[in-house]
Amino acid sequence: MTQTTITKPVELVGIGLHKGNPVRLRLEPLEANSGIIFYRKDVGVSIPLRPENVVDTKMATVIGKDGYFISTIEHLLSAVYAYGIDNLRVIVDADEVPVMDGSSASFCILLDEAGVASLERPKKIMRIKKEVSVKDGDKYVKLAPSKELKYDFTIRFKHPVIDKQSYVLHLSRATYKEEIARARTFGFLHEVQYLRSKGLALGGSLENAVVLDEKKVLNSEGLRYTDEFVRHKILDAIGDMSLLGMNFIGSYEAFAGSHDLNHRLTLELLKDPENYEVVELSGVEEREMAKAYA
Repeated sequence: MTQTTITKPVELVGIGLHKGNPVRLRLEPLEANSGIIFYRKDVGVSIPLRPENVVDTKMATVIGKDGYFISTIEHLLSAVYAYGIDNLRVIVDADEVPVMDGSSASFCILLDEAGVASLERPKKIMRIKKEVSVKDGDKYVKLAPSKELKYDFTIRFKHPVIDKQSYVLHLSRATYKEEIARARTFGFLHEVQYLRSKGLALGGSLENAVVLDEKKVLNSEGLRYTDEFVRHKILDAIGDMSLLGMNFIGSYEAFAGSHDLNHRLTLELLKDPENYEVVELSGVEEREMAKAYA
């Protein structure tokens, strides 16, 4: 199984979640062993996708370099990771990736348009060898050895619509598109009002997020899945785990996980080389991964 990129450049325009301004996003192919590289066209700065380039995780995953940053990268990266794309140039003309409808469905459509191209170098995968976890009170995220790539997420909110939700995803391109990609980001009305008072979430609306008041969902069309909230948390986690720089084989588990805990988990894993090994796919693993990203 070989590394991949996209077949041709593609682009779209959408609204930035925090500034509320139009953002042009362009994806371009890259050669083998390039990885994922973000480029701020408006300031001429490239930011490789690496854990050490993460500069903020409070509201979204934000990467930065030389004083410049790009925010809300996780939804796009979630789709890129689910498609098994190893090498890609992501160009934006602002400091955030467009939010689109709050899910990753638009990015899946864009990647389908671009197509996935095989390169001549072997695909590298990170195999999890030891259990690694990060905790914050009763919240936790962890990675553990497994022969498959699985995401197991549980959330609990004191809200009648959400309460406790759990979901297990056995990741492949097909299961991602069917079960996860359409799940939208969500927030509470009082939080949105507070963020706007601080000059944030100016592009947020019922068109790109599920918004709840104290009792109900405010979106007239309702939910896309009854458990859309936990599915979106898995969407986020997949995007956050892309900071490892490659797909991994192992299981991810979380209770009330967050961008911050996910980032800390990547750092904790990479801190000790005994926790993982980077391998070139062969044999049974190669056939299983090839089916997952077909």
